[in-house]
Amino acid sequence: MDFSHSDKVKKLQAQVRDFMAQHVYPAEADIIAEINSGDRWQPSQIIEGLKTKAKSAGLWNLFLPDTEHGAGLTNMEYAPLCEIMGRSTFGPEAFNCSAPDTGNMEVLVRYGSEEQKNQWLTPLLKGEIRSAFAMTEPDVASSDARNIEARIEADGEDYVINGRKWWTSGAGDPRCKVLIFMGKTDPDNEDTHRQQSMILVPMDAPGVKIERMLPVFGYDDAPHGHAEMTFTDVRVPASNILLGPGRGFEIAQGRLGPGRIHHCMRLIGQAERALEKMCKRTAARVAFGKPIAYQTVTQERIAESRIMIEQCRLLTLKAAYIMDTAGNKVARKEIAMIKVAAPNMACKVIDWAIQAHGGGGVSDDFGLAMAYAHARTLRLADGPDEVHRNQIARIELGEQAGVNR
Repeated sequence: MDFSHSDKVKKLQAQVRDFMAQHVYPAEADIIAEINSGDRWQPSQIIEGLKTKAKSAGLWNLFLPDTEHGAGLTNMEYAPLCEIMGRSTFGPEAFNCSAPDTGNMEVLVRYGSEEQKNQWLTPLLKGEIRSAFAMTEPDVASSDARNIEARIEADGEDYVINGRKWWTSGAGDPRCKVLIFMGKTDPDNEDTHRQQSMILVPMDAPGVKIERMLPVFGYDDAPHGHAEMTFTDVRVPASNILLGPGRGFEIAQGRLGPGRIHHCMRLIGQAERALEKMCKRTAARVAFGKPIAYQTVTQERIAESRIMIEQCRLLTLKAAYIMDTAGNKVARKEIAMIKVAAPNMACKVIDWAIQAHGGGGVSDDFGLAMAYAHARTLRLADGPDEVHRNQIARIELGEQAGVNR
């Protein structure tokens, strides 16, 4: 495996890095102040301005691997760019590369009809609207998607949707105009992986209701947010079904593979920035007669942070390489491994950075508390650690079955 970057990627790296340094990092404090003033659930005009700049610079929709809709980059080529964007909470959105829109756009590119693409994909690609993904439910263990109880029932030319969802990220944004909803169209099918379907639901459809916005460690993530929602007799055209009835699991596997590895790429960027802050802080603060950076415990944490970041970056690139060369299904073990490793690594590195900042680390002054909340959440989002570890073990046991002992 050759993990060296092409000249094309090196150029894009430099462009994204320069854009972040010139436009995103200097705007972070102003964006937070803007969100905290007035109606928190209105889009940031500063971020909208950053989007215009990024689009003009040709740094737009870099995550999409096809040249018709995106930059035509492979997963391996996108990885270093996604890492740089992920260094800031606001970075990915500036490039139209933030979740859940990235996953939803990939679904529409791969599985959407021409009608669905024209109605929803085109405005998403342009950054004119945003979207959400409704899968997790409060009443069942959604880590096993077969437990999902929401219903999508055929009724003439329509489907009627009923259910309760939560952690529907992005639903609080007034720009969110559509969501992908997962529910059961055939709950009695003996093949439990053919019971589910995915369907496009406009946010303004009658019966769609946001019950409350859910905080994450006290952060509401406005204006994006994470919603608990109810769907009561929501009627949408049958043409809104994605790929066809009973294809929900198939779509989920196609969607979650890239989505999971993108999270890991961004987490590496977050960890890199946390390590930078830890080094600067400990070098500048003196305790017991010398800079904290020269305390052995601090040096050990800095060294371990560097080791863990490099390990995760290499595993991410390996997973991306296999996805590019053999497909997402073949890469499922590597995707599961990095989905466990990267959030745990980021939590540890950010936690050490918080400790190095003392009381300031748990405040909002350095961005570390928010970064930790985000990293810790990703040990649950897109499948909890336990599910991925079980999958890794099952694959490993299957691969080792023929080994003599």
